[in-house]
Amino acid sequence: MRAPVSWLREFVAIPPEQSGRDIAERLISAGLEVETVDVVGLGVDGPVVVGQVVSIEELTEFKKPIRWCQVDVGVANGGVRGVICGARNFSDGDHVVVALPGTVLPGGFAIAQRETYGKVSDGMICSARELGLGDDHDGIIVLEAGTAVGADAKAILGLGEEILDIAVTPDRGYALSIRGLARELAIAYDLEFADPGLALAELPAPIAGGKPIECASEDEDACALFTVRTIQGFDAQASSPLWMQRRLLDCGMRPVSLAVDVTNYVMLELGQPLHAFDAAKLQGSLRAGHVAAGSKLETLDHIDRSLSADDLVILDDRGAIGLAGTMGGFATEIDDSTTAIALEAAHFSPGSVARMARRHKLSSEASRRFERGVDRVLAPYASARAAALLLEFGGGSYVGMTAVEAPYEPGVIAMSVDEPSLLAGMPIASDTVIELLQSVGCEIAASGSNLHVTVPSWRTDITDPANLVEEVVRLVGFDAVPSTLPKAAVGHGLSKAQRLRRRVGLTLASRGALEILNYPFVGEAELAALRILPADARYSKVRLANPMSEEQPFMRGSLLPGLVAAARRNIGRGFDDLFLFELGAVVRGSVGAQAPRPSVEQRPDTEQWLSLNMMLPAQVTSLAGLLIGNERARSWSSADRAYEWADAVASAQAVADVLGLHFEVSRAADSTFHPGRSAQLRVGDAIVGVAGELHPRVLEDVGLPARSCAFELDFDLLVLAAVDSRPAPAVSTQPVAKEDLALVVRDEVPAAQIQAAIAEGAGELLESVQLFDVYRGQQVAEGSRSLAFALRFRAPDRTLEAAEIALARQAAIDLAAQRHGATLR
Repeated sequence: MRAPVSWLREFVAIPPEQSGRDIAERLISAGLEVETVDVVGLGVDGPVVVGQVVSIEELTEFKKPIRWCQVDVGVANGGVRGVICGARNFSDGDHVVVALPGTVLPGGFAIAQRETYGKVSDGMICSARELGLGDDHDGIIVLEAGTAVGADAKAILGLGEEILDIAVTPDRGYALSIRGLARELAIAYDLEFADPGLALAELPAPIAGGKPIECASEDEDACALFTVRTIQGFDAQASSPLWMQRRLLDCGMRPVSLAVDVTNYVMLELGQPLHAFDAAKLQGSLRAGHVAAGSKLETLDHIDRSLSADDLVILDDRGAIGLAGTMGGFATEIDDSTTAIALEAAHFSPGSVARMARRHKLSSEASRRFERGVDRVLAPYASARAAALLLEFGGGSYVGMTAVEAPYEPGVIAMSVDEPSLLAGMPIASDTVIELLQSVGCEIAASGSNLHVTVPSWRTDITDPANLVEEVVRLVGFDAVPSTLPKAAVGHGLSKAQRLRRRVGLTLASRGALEILNYPFVGEAELAALRILPADARYSKVRLANPMSEEQPFMRGSLLPGLVAAARRNIGRGFDDLFLFELGAVVRGSVGAQAPRPSVEQRPDTEQWLSLNMMLPAQVTSLAGLLIGNERARSWSSADRAYEWADAVASAQAVADVLGLHFEVSRAADSTFHPGRSAQLRVGDAIVGVAGELHPRVLEDVGLPARSCAFELDFDLLVLAAVDSRPAPAVSTQPVAKEDLALVVRDEVPAAQIQAAIAEGAGELLESVQLFDVYRGQQVAEGSRSLAFALRFRAPDRTLEAAEIALARQAAIDLAAQRHGATLR
């Protein structure tokens, strides 16, 4: 929200010595975020005056149209001066803005008397962009007739005006208006404030026999108040006054036409969005309601939109003619032929407007205000203000107003007068609490130490006692809240899960992985691309009530979609070799039965607590990694090496090792992964994850390079099985005996099962067994492969004899042959 300081001064008597930066400091102390204090036309220095065009000579001998203008800038400024100008939007007698020689315009552009196009130009006729007033460079500024010739144009144009640029948070919708900001300044400076929103503008009596446009609301939950004022005989070609155009520009809005400018001006002034329809283009009455899904509407931006049954729209007898609180329709747009106006002002529910704006990816100044909450009772006051301005500058006759309204009762909140002191941790007098709440517009009924606070209609963010406490504390001053360092409990360090998380993160980082954090949202398209089917536990069934994006309306059930999206972004920026991992929460199952909302005044009891937890879906911690490109880049001394499925399995096993676990590896049957290059990982009887190469079709659908690999583990199961602390391994002084063993087995027999049989058969003398080679070739039958293992034997108390080693080796061979049909190669 951009707020001109001069406009704020019209609503509250700010001391004249207070600069824009002083005012900004007061607003910041009140909890608002003032980002910058801008100055209009910063960089303009020197004489800029009002001139009247006396005559225009068209110079036709040049490639582009050039005009030699005689402009009267007043006797004090040299009388009539000759000025070269290329603009075409002015004529004899018009009043224009002239920068005289010696003036410096923004960007250091100095104006001087110079010869150009065969004439001596003695100044410059200025456009808005040349003076730093906006981006309009289509023509020069034409002032209102009657503006004094030779007068200082800086004051007329507002050059030097200070503008506060305020970032309004979603809970402070009232601050998206001069009215709301002026109220905050009145509190900050302890000044009187006469609320302009509650002052009904004087309008002429409705004309006799006039028929105002009828209105209705078909959904009073979404549209609780709907008003329409009708004006006829309006001159749509009348220009907006210069002061109004200037203020719109100062606030970052482009002047369009009188009807549009007035509705925008009142919206900025009071915070109530309005919309003006061409009454002659309407068919029947105006209504707020819904249409069938798939209905079409062409909005003012000339986009044909397909409507949802949930969209709140403005209707007439033909159907939808506008998106309520967001944008009007092209069919009823006001144009130069308009003579009758239907001025709509209504109160639309924040949720309805927010969902519709996001669904259509259409954010407007109106929707931003309705999403944050608009004053429930303001609509008729704002429309009266707008109608008065339209009649003043566009002429015409007032026909009257029609309105419908659902019953309205302001919210009443019960609170102890001691509550702010208890929560803020500092003494706040009872009288101060009441005074501050009254200053923001609350009405107080006190009964001893209990307060019954009636919330003002414009403060839609105040719903609970905690909100009232926040208002009191912010007005007292957050700086006044004491800073007390809490005392940490002795003897409590990191939990087991926290220690293991750190170990796992360091282990993966040591293998070259980078940890990332993604948003926990996912869409159906992402799940389908990864071939995560509805029957899969990772398929999310938890839909957000108010998603950030309609493309990602679900809570994630897997970390892989976020890793894939992050990898695509990195690859698009030239980073082709990636090892990313994330350790975070995912959901399982669906939302339970709706639980009643507990009071904020006291802690929920055991039954309420259990019902709230039963409502939530299961949340588990997952660990996932994604390996893409090369594990080792090519250099002058070595060739590159690409990541392969075994690297994903090895990374998962490294996680198990640091947790004191060992994975039992078997062939995976996961639709996301390659059926022959992936492994299912178990700890005991529990399946804890999967690792390997992603399925070729998945890689094609998600746009990742071929042979990309991944792993995903249930970290909660790993923590339950993990050993938090392990004794250091015993270091034997006895010599080791090394044996190599090559067994031929069928291709379908997993190497892990052979390795397990060898370990079991060799007995307690076997210290370790490691697969070091896989061979297929002429010496091995088709459909089989040779697996070579390195065996290490050691006794804890003696040197092993050859017979003991041979016996253990043969026992390993025999058990592998018995279980899996292995033969010694």
